[in-house]
Amino acid sequence: MIRDAVTFEVFRNAVTGIADEMAITILRTAHSQLVASSMDFSAALCDARGRVIAQANTLPVHLGSIPDAMEAILDEFGDQVRPGDVYLLNDPSLGGMHLPDIFAVAPVFAGEDLLGFAVTVVNHTDVGGWAAGSMAVQSTSIFAEGVQIPPSRLVEAGTLNETFLRLILRNVREPELLRGDLESQLAACHTGAEGLRALAARHGVERLATLIDELLDYAETLLRAALAEAVPGTYEFLDHIDDDGLGSGPIPIRVKVTLSGSGIELDFTGSSPQVGSALNATASFTRSAAYAALQGVLASDIPANSGFYRPFSFVIPEASILSGRRPAARGARGLVGFRIIDAVLGALAPVFPARVPAAGEGGPDGIAIGLVGPDGESMVLWDPLAGAWGARPDRDGVDGISSLGANLTNTPVEELERSGHIRIDGYGYLPDSGGAGRWRGGLATFRDMTLLAPEAQVQIRSDRRTFLPYGLDGGAEGTPSLNVLDPGGPGERVLESKPHFVMTAGTRHRHVTAGGGGHGDPFERAPERVLEDVLDGKVTHEGAERDYGVAITPDGLIDTAATAGLRARAH
Repeated sequence: MIRDAVTFEVFRNAVTGIADEMAITILRTAHSQLVASSMDFSAALCDARGRVIAQANTLPVHLGSIPDAMEAILDEFGDQVRPGDVYLLNDPSLGGMHLPDIFAVAPVFAGEDLLGFAVTVVNHTDVGGWAAGSMAVQSTSIFAEGVQIPPSRLVEAGTLNETFLRLILRNVREPELLRGDLESQLAACHTGAEGLRALAARHGVERLATLIDELLDYAETLLRAALAEAVPGTYEFLDHIDDDGLGSGPIPIRVKVTLSGSGIELDFTGSSPQVGSALNATASFTRSAAYAALQGVLASDIPANSGFYRPFSFVIPEASILSGRRPAARGARGLVGFRIIDAVLGALAPVFPARVPAAGEGGPDGIAIGLVGPDGESMVLWDPLAGAWGARPDRDGVDGISSLGANLTNTPVEELERSGHIRIDGYGYLPDSGGAGRWRGGLATFRDMTLLAPEAQVQIRSDRRTFLPYGLDGGAEGTPSLNVLDPGGPGERVLESKPHFVMTAGTRHRHVTAGGGGHGDPFERAPERVLEDVLDGKVTHEGAERDYGVAITPDGLIDTAATAGLRARAH
């Protein structure tokens, strides 16, 4: 029960603001392009018991994993937690997700009272292993993916463990880049600690603890109320990942969502066993993706904290692609998280028909380019390319935007070209690539790149080439992703969706994300909207006739009679 509504509301916004300040600190101080430009990081505040009390507006698929990371930290250090400490971890079997995501956790004290923890998660550019970027789909063991960090103390009572840090840096391709991004995490933890101490000074330690309990209860109450409006029952959906990058597939992701008066259960029985490649996720990451899906469906005013998680229960098969068993490789597990979101949303579409969109591009595609200079120094360039949202029940899908679970940004061309090793020759949308519907799916994004360096190792994680983004309510599927070497040239070669290959100077590569699915009958789309798409270059004249039954004259007008004939014949 909330004792003082005014104080509670001020506190609720204050604690969320502190988490956002942590994220801004990382954004302004990070060194790598992957963090400072693409925004592949997260931040949150936890209480003294490790419960999430506020999270920044960053990556949803990171944030739901924080409770497991905090449990691992507290299990390891327990009553040894001291002021001035900072703990690290990335081991997927001990609270982490995949090795590039390094958690930095700082306890926050007011005098002798432990108030809570400031937590940051950064996807580092490289943490070692056989492939540049440490996320190669083709990895078959975690021992090939990079340095593994169990829950460990990096800073003890304010003193940095230089030996431990040197050990980490010696195992990565760009040590100063990792050091810079890690320092940005520590700076953000300091920001969060100062903010939490200020709240304790304002409210008192005991009242702060009470406000935290009220905030978690408030989130739980709002979520249960939202679920109570849904029709109870069991709803199922089956989606797929095309293949595991090693020649095996398709890979099913199956979910059964049960809504009842007591909460929501997600049963993933029937999903794929763990695979030989690096697509395997952790159970914490699976839960995090499910939380993100439901947060996307429900009203945005429900706080995303540990109270939100309480109504959930899960059945996640052991030794499955959703809960891999050590020493399973995990580097490319992000793709599984995005497909979990698609599957959960597909199951919830009949429950919340006015809120669930058609499937988007399937999650940002990951393109890692590894180079070695003449001096032997390594460099890793990342291009996490986001494509499109599927059409929504009442409007078109969004073009060139990150998926619900990622919240990343597309890297600016200038940032990619700054190294001098690659040239971006083209970047934009492909017409006719959004799934047709009463509301059109978002368009596919393409990027054309020429290598300027003598040689580079390239790793790509993409999907949605065979199992296309689904449409809803009669909307068409989206269009497939694509990787092509020497596009339009005599040596043009279509690559698989998850290739690892060598490029040499002058080689050109085109990457295309999948286009989003459509929503509703395409022949019910207003002809004026189709015309607008044609004039904007999003739909061709041929696509307008073929997909929507709308005839556009050469001078850019709707041919009303021809359109009526096309639509009559189609029905």
